[in-house]
This record gives sequence, structure tokens and C-alpha cells, in this order.
Amino acid sequence: MKKELKTTKNETESVILIAYHDKKVDETTFQSTIEELKSLAKTSNLEVLEIFTQKRERPDQQYYFGKGKIEEVIEYIELNDLKVDAIIANDELTTGQSKHLDELFNTKIIDRTQLILEIFAQRASSREGQLQVELAQLDYLLPRLSGHGKSLSRLGGGIGTKGPGETKLETDRRHIRTRMNEIKHQLETIVSHRSRYRERRQHNQAYQVALIGYTNAGKSSWFNQLTNDATFEQDLLFATLDPKSRALTINNGFNVILSDTVGFIQKLPTTLIAAFKSTLEEAKYAQLLVHVVDASHPRYMEQYETVMALVNQLDMGHIPMLVVFNKKDKAPDLDLAVSEHSIFVSTKNKADKQVFKEHLVNMIKETMTYYEMDIPSSNADQLYWQKVHTIVESSEFDESDETYHIKGYKQT
Repeated sequence: MKKELKTTKNETESVILIAYHDKKVDETTFQSTIEELKSLAKTSNLEVLEIFTQKRERPDQQYYFGKGKIEEVIEYIELNDLKVDAIIANDELTTGQSKHLDELFNTKIIDRTQLILEIFAQRASSREGQLQVELAQLDYLLPRLSGHGKSLSRLGGGIGTKGPGETKLETDRRHIRTRMNEIKHQLETIVSHRSRYRERRQHNQAYQVALIGYTNAGKSSWFNQLTNDATFEQDLLFATLDPKSRALTINNGFNVILSDTVGFIQKLPTTLIAAFKSTLEEAKYAQLLVHVVDASHPRYMEQYETVMALVNQLDMGHIPMLVVFNKKDKAPDLDLAVSEHSIFVSTKNKADKQVFKEHLVNMIKETMTYYEMDIPSSNADQLYWQKVHTIVESSEFDESDETYHIKGYKQT
């Protein structure tokens, strides 16, 4: 059997990227997917030796690339006497394409979906995350079992060595479907627990805010800044996979539940949208979305639009949104705004934390209902409840009747 790809701190493996350029897609958009594929390779500790692209009406049915371009790639490898551990395609390959490319190159053939799945396998730390990864991998493998298993076996023994494993590739479809049903049942139990927890929060009138955005935009950095937490943050794609929620106190007492979510990406495989739906549930049931955008990225507006398209696809377009253009320290001269609810900040600037919170409070108030009420000074419990569960704008004490006159905003 051919050597499986491994990624250790001491070993970086070499890959060649191949990308079909649909003639209907403009150059800028196409290049952004190439940059993203390079970033995915970097996240997997892979060294990109060369990138080959070909503009066509459609991918070649047999080989993805045309025969002439394939020969150019083979010639490049042979002339430079290169040791190539894998060829990575920028699109999801059919079973036939993967099989024919494998025969031509005699090395691992991986597509964009497999690469993303492997990164997810590395990053998932919770039981739920690991089950979701395995489900997505099996869902990807099932229709491809009738080809060859050489390249597909990479999912079992490749990066991170997590996932279904090569032995599962040798089992029949019924065995895989049985395993998928088992995973779905376990995930339903986990989702049911989270649903009950969410209902309890809603019953307690906890206001829910979800951080969303493109992968590596800085969501986890802001999550940490605002909640003083220690969520894993690093300059890599998909640094956060497992949904995480923490309490955040604003306006001197009002409690908010802040959730961090998995990052979005171009060409997100449909199997992953389905498998990781529960990681986005916190966002789907939020009363406010905070969309974090990496303002220092050369194609930040494309990333913004990709996230907005997926937000609408996931039926979240009706939820109010604060857009946070992040990493101002790396792009100080930009003039950014997509709506009146946009801010331009950096986690490196301490004053921006307060700016963020002030805008967060203002946005939350816009989703609530204004109220006024009188509370006797003897009713301390009611005074405390108002402070924790509503945004109290002012509290004036009337000595004549020993009553507090409260003005503020409450959830509808």
C-alpha cells in the first residue's frame, strides 16, 4: 500500500494544486478560491510546490483537466524530479475523475471537500464535533465506494489520523449506512440536550447573540476579548469548530449569552452544511447576529457576501445584524461601511472593546421594546430582575413615595 500522508511537526509534505477555471467566473473570484485552497493546505501543514490552472467551459469528465494540461503537470514533476505526496483539486471530484487521475499520477488525489473534511477531523474536539466529522466523511464516501479506494483511504489514515478509518472503506454500503444511522441517532440526542438547554435560557429570558463570519475573520479573538475566555485562536482556517457559548454582562447588569460559531468558506460542501447544521443552531436562534469581517483581507467584500449568501440560505436573513469590520490595525486607511450598523475595530486596540460593547448595546436596544415602570424600594428582587433581564436606561428615586421610576428596554 502506498504511504499515507502524515503531518507532524517535523515533516511537511509536498502537494501540487490543480484548479479548473470556469469561463463564467471572473478572474478575481477564481483567484480568491485559489488563495483559499493554499490557506487550506497551509492549515494542513502541506507545502504547495506549484499551482496549475485551466480555463474551460466545464471540467473534463474523465480527468478534470484536459489531457494536454495533465501532460504539462506530469512533465513538470518529472523534469524537476519532484517527490509529490498528493495532487489537490480545487473542486469536488467525481469517482471517475479521481480514479483516472490516480492512475495517471500514481499518487494521492484529493479534492477540496476531502481537504476540508480532514481539517475538520483535526479540529473537532467535542464528541459532537467528532461525530459530525465522521458523518460528513461517510456521506462523502458512500457514493464513491464503487470506484477505487486508494485515494479515498487518505481520509482514514491521513492528516490528523481521525475519521472513519480505512477499514470502513472496505466494508459494504449497508455497514456504512448503519453507522451513519447510529451517528445521526447520537447527534439527535446531543441536539435534543442543547435544545432543552436553549429553551431553558429562553425561559429565563437570556438574550442570545451569535458571532458569525468567514473563517479566520477574528470571531474567536472577539469572543475571548468580550468574555475573558480562552477559546483557541490562531491564524489558520477553521480554528473554531465546536460551538461555544459564554455569559457576557453589558450595561452594568444585563446578561447576554454570546456564542462562537464555525467559520464560513467559499465552496462549502453541501455535506458539511448539513452535518454541521447544529454548530450553527446557536446562530439560527439568536436575537442578534454579529458578523465579523477581516478588513485586512484583499477580498474582504467577497467574503462578506459569501457569508451573507449562506446566512440567507440557512434562513437567518431576518435576524438583525451588527457588522464588525475587524483587524483595523492591519488596514488602517480603509473607509468601511455596509450599513448604519457597521463598526471598524481591532482586538489590538483596548478602546475598541468599549466601542464594540456600546454598539452591541445600541443594536440590542433596537430589537427590544421601550418601557417605563415604577418599583417600590422595598421590592429589591424586582429591581434586581429588571437590571439583569432588561436594559435599564435610567433609574430615578422618588422620595415622596419611596419608588424607583425605571426607564429601559425589554425583550418583546
